[in-house]
Amino acid sequence: MSKLWGGRFTKETNQLVEKFTASIEFDQKLALEDIEGSLAHVEMLGSCGIIPAKDVEQIKKGLTSIREKVLNHEVSFSVEDEDIHMNIERMLIEEIGPVGGKLHTGRSRNDQVATDMHLYLRNQTKEIIELIRFVQEAIISQAKQHVETILPGYTHLQRAQPISFAHHLLAYFWMLERDKERLQDSLKRINWSPLGAGALAGTTFPIDRQFSAKQLGFETVYPNSLDAVSDRDFILEFLSIASILMMHISRLSEELVLWSSQEFQFVELDDSFCTGSSIMPQKKNPDVPELLRGKTGRVYGNLIGLLTTLKGLPLAYNKDLQEDKEGMFDTVETLAGSLQLLAPMIETMTVKRENMYKAVSQDYSNATDLADYLAGKGIPFREAHEIIGRIVLYAIQHDKYLLDLSLGEYRNFSGAFEEDIFEVLQPKNVVAARNSYGGTGFSQVETQLNLAIEKLENKFP
Repeated sequence: MSKLWGGRFTKETNQLVEKFTASIEFDQKLALEDIEGSLAHVEMLGSCGIIPAKDVEQIKKGLTSIREKVLNHEVSFSVEDEDIHMNIERMLIEEIGPVGGKLHTGRSRNDQVATDMHLYLRNQTKEIIELIRFVQEAIISQAKQHVETILPGYTHLQRAQPISFAHHLLAYFWMLERDKERLQDSLKRINWSPLGAGALAGTTFPIDRQFSAKQLGFETVYPNSLDAVSDRDFILEFLSIASILMMHISRLSEELVLWSSQEFQFVELDDSFCTGSSIMPQKKNPDVPELLRGKTGRVYGNLIGLLTTLKGLPLAYNKDLQEDKEGMFDTVETLAGSLQLLAPMIETMTVKRENMYKAVSQDYSNATDLADYLAGKGIPFREAHEIIGRIVLYAIQHDKYLLDLSLGEYRNFSGAFEEDIFEVLQPKNVVAARNSYGGTGFSQVETQLNLAIEKLENKFP
């Protein structure tokens, strides 16, 4: 078959070149978006009187027929036609005859592919926002049950202070909320229409770019045709947000791996999200969170790959830009798959309250409360800090925890200690006392939980 652009050439394309430069193996994912953009474009051509109304109707009928075949998996794509645009145009001409060739009036593959990607990424961004919401709902479901479940909070992976487990989980809710807001904000830049920018300089035909933009639900059009066909910032922004989102998923996954280990035993993941060992029958491996953690690298790689592709490109369109799609598709699929697994894994995990409480009862994470206690008695905090440091050292040397020491032992270090010190040191009281806004105190966690629920109910701020 001759190329649709072949009039200028005297030789057939080298088969290796044809295979190397073709993008149809991956950009066929844009088939529905390509047809959607073409339907809007032909409507505009008819509205502006550029092609006759009867041709518009014939082209629309042909495109609609091809769309149905795509949806029913009844089409096959050809490498010889290079990309999704030429494949669809070839199908259209075969479907309705030479009139199908009028569809490309007033546009180029350059503005066409950019339009397709705007449409694709707009749809996928909205779906990913919804998938984030499902993970947030799972977090809230667990948090509601564990406001007064206490576990050690860590800094430097060393036990620091007792906290509410709900408080710990909700930290991830707010990370995801920021991810969601970033995605929502990015829609403003995704929702620009490049259609009608032509190859780089616009067109001689009297087109109406605002008309086709409105048909496609875009909020505005690119005011510069060079920028319209060469801009990939909207994809970079998506990949950047995706990288931050995957980093958050990876951090939570790391916690799940640690918490489900024999060393921690804070949670148990449902069997349906774990696998066994081929040689060790006792093993229950947290493969899903491990793989979520591992897939973060490929998302980072897709971002760096596109940044590197774009960094040296002059205006306007260059074939290098063909490299913008595979990383975008891969990131969308990786994110969607990760979020779809993360939500039910959180929802179904078993929280081992007793083990968590045992951990905070057998450490020195209530030491800060001793220092605060002495500061409340009028002792400067730095002096109180030093006193408590010596008390902790004494307890370690005598194989005791702070609740094991007698009042007399405390008074050997400071006469400010009273009998109430033992109530202060109880893990539940230690957590409840941190009642500053955003703190882990139970009443503050309840306030935070209500705020999180309110945020979740408000889909688009």
